[in-house]
Amino acid sequence: MNAGEVKHPGLNLGSTDTDTHEQAEGDVFGFWVFLMSDAVIFALLFAVYGTMLAATAGGPTPADAYKLGPTFAETLTLLTSSLTFGMASIAVKYEASGSVLFGWLAITLALGLAFLGLELHDFATMIGEGAYPARSGFLSSFFALVPLHGLHVLAGCLWLVVMIVQLSTFGLDARVKINLLRLGLFWHFLDIVWIAIFSIVYLQGLIR
Repeated sequence: MNAGEVKHPGLNLGSTDTDTHEQAEGDVFGFWVFLMSDAVIFALLFAVYGTMLAATAGGPTPADAYKLGPTFAETLTLLTSSLTFGMASIAVKYEASGSVLFGWLAITLALGLAFLGLELHDFATMIGEGAYPARSGFLSSFFALVPLHGLHVLAGCLWLVVMIVQLSTFGLDARVKINLLRLGLFWHFLDIVWIAIFSIVYLQGLIR
């Protein structure tokens, strides 16, 4: 493997599909730029959340509002979906049978939807207990940050559906491979953001 292959911005297809590998370099690098702009938005929301932690206005504090069990279940679900998307990426690289690739993508989609269901239930429980966005600056900043990540997961699930339709229609051609590379970067990016949310928002909130 040469230095250029090592520095490839996405999944390295060089050993199995040289043409798509070269075509993907520019396309995937451009998608990295988009992800970095998205990371800046999340960084700003984390900063706002940090400044609003003490602004509870006599309402629920982080320790009152958060539940570790459901949040841990959401974390396991999303991290498992990252593993299954990784298996789908390996299937793309080695051009496994269509049923194998469809299977991994379908499992990833199911886990993404399960994460959204758990998260919506968590939000409903918080709001039912009086921890709604307008209650305090702290809760406003929480509901600006965490549901934005959920919207990204929803977008990823819709993208997965589109990819399954593209695979059914066009097969695993170069265009579909590159789109799957982009989606893989997006999905793993969401995992990284969630780990930050779990560590900075939930865990630190519960030990305050």
